[in-house]
Amino acid sequence: MNPSEEIAAVLVPWPDPDEQAYPEEQLAQERERVWREREDLAADLTSGWDEQQFDPLLVSLADARRRMLAAETEIRQLIAYGREFARPRPYRLADLAQACGMSISGVRTAYTTDEVTVVAEQIGRPARTTTEQASLTGPG
Repeated sequence: MNPSEEIAAVLVPWPDPDEQAYPEEQLAQERERVWREREDLAADLTSGWDEQQFDPLLVSLADARRRMLAAETEIRQLIAYGREFARPRPYRLADLAQACGMSISGVRTAYTTDEVTVVAEQIGRPARTTTEQASLTGPG
């Protein structure tokens, strides 16, 4: 295998028949899909390398970091949703912590008002705490 094929093999692993509940025919189809995806990725990486545009390993690492940062943002926004928007009451810190592999104190401080604002914009309603505070203080 050339380096691009090896990087593609790392990024697109074979399905594990022990972990997946694939019937044999479906497992064969999944392996064929992985093979095609690996070939396509390796061709893209080789093309960029051949044209001296980029190093396939460095580009793959940068892309993995981008995906990791996006996943971290998604986790913070989901925690904010669970604590500030879920109805009729917020999710328990312990449940959220277990679901995302964090400590309770980590969940408590995982999101900021920025994430709350983004979630409010995405779902089209204010956070429960904002609504509750407004109802406690009364009109203007």
